[in-house]
Amino acid sequence: MRHVHKGTPGITEQPPPARAGTSAGLTAGRDAGLTAELRAVAGVARRRATRDGDRHVDTAHLLHSLIESDPAVREAFGAGPRLARVLGYLVQRSIGYGLRWHGAQEDSGTFREVCGTGAEGWSPSAEAAARRALRTAALRGEAHAGGLDLLAALVADPHCRAVEVLERAGVDAAWLAGRAAATQAEGRCGDASTRTP
Repeated sequence: MRHVHKGTPGITEQPPPARAGTSAGLTAGRDAGLTAELRAVAGVARRRATRDGDRHVDTAHLLHSLIESDPAVREAFGAGPRLARVLGYLVQRSIGYGLRWHGAQEDSGTFREVCGTGAEGWSPSAEAAARRALRTAALRGEAHAGGLDLLAALVADPHCRAVEVLERAGVDAAWLAGRAAATQAEGRCGDASTRTP
């Protein structure tokens, strides 16, 4: 049974470790739908979680890795100090406000298409974001989700840790979602213009 910490919505006590194999297929299926670049982002997020002593990759880990790895994601933040402020909060995770996350699993409860404790090594909120990114790409007729798909999926959950970081840094999640969509549309138009008739 999970108990919500008072005064900290969306953070629950750490559940027992998942039994081996209970989510391996789900994890493999999710990663198979990501671009090579996004699989690398997921790998960096896993290593960051391990280094920080966190048992699960959460949405803030994913946001941090996306910003560091994907130029299109950085472009979505636009000019000015927004990106630097967000990174400033992310790098303080282990010494600042993020300390209260330590030992607690992220589960915003916003998207209930993912039940239970999430895929092995992933918080329910991070797993739900990965699923939404895959679904968004599929609706465009693309086989793989990219960084902007995952960014849009992260900011769609108003109660996840990634959005909390953005809010603390003064970045409006809805504004960033619009920027991500615009950046992606520009990229598709650019790709189309370079195709040979």
